[in-house]
Amino acid sequence: MQDSGIGLRYSSPQDSSGRTMNSTSNPWLVWPRPNPNARLRLFCFPYAGGGSSIYRHWTNKLQTDLEIISIELPGRGTRIREEPLNRLAPLVEAAAQAMIPHLNKPYAFFGHSMGALLSFEMARYLRRHHPQVLAPSHLFVSGRCAPQCDTGRLLVHNLAESELVKEIQRLNGTPPEILADPELRALVLPVLRADFAVWDTYVYEQEEPLACPISAYGGLQDPDMTRAQIAEWGEQTSASFRISMFPGDHFFIHADEALLLHTMARELSEVISRNS
Repeated sequence: MQDSGIGLRYSSPQDSSGRTMNSTSNPWLVWPRPNPNARLRLFCFPYAGGGSSIYRHWTNKLQTDLEIISIELPGRGTRIREEPLNRLAPLVEAAAQAMIPHLNKPYAFFGHSMGALLSFEMARYLRRHHPQVLAPSHLFVSGRCAPQCDTGRLLVHNLAESELVKEIQRLNGTPPEILADPELRALVLPVLRADFAVWDTYVYEQEEPLACPISAYGGLQDPDMTRAQIAEWGEQTSASFRISMFPGDHFFIHADEALLLHTMARELSEVISRNS
């Protein structure tokens, strides 16, 4: 399977101390630590199978004048009892309605793998349907080839359960104990299958490049995508473009977290300075 670009990890709605993370009355958005004095908001989109808790540590590791808001998709985390959505368009539209009231100060998007695709299409959706809303100041896309790439992918969401589990194991993002436990497997497989369907049914449509700068990140050991594929994100912006590669595989977002956040902190400082 070429360029699956999908990260798969089961995550809970709790932080490392077991406390449920802060959220608003809108279930789409989770604030690990509200920061009303922040100079920039960073909306973080999860990879397939992931929840908002992926980014629970980032508030403590990035600059203090930043406010992180994680997107919580249906079917996981605090929304584990909800039916997951399996198409990109309704996912983006519903998330946008939750986000729009909070796009009233400079903000940026970060997304890893499927989250990169969601964040990119969110930026384009806002431009098409809500031009009066402040546009993103920066787009950080991670672990995903450019959307216009021909991935030649296998339609994973249609696989029988045994084959689906094999593909999840190959991607090496879901702890083996979850797949080995029948109850946990029954809990997470519908979410993973829905997320694969979002990926599998996505059709790229040509539009004008975004006006915001893009930073694209990739893993040097990622078996499913190349640096050249990630570099093609540069075609999606009329502003500046930067690519950074990290030592790990598809899950460099975890294995190389310190280096990733060091790189992001530097670039976020530039974004904040541009908006000052």
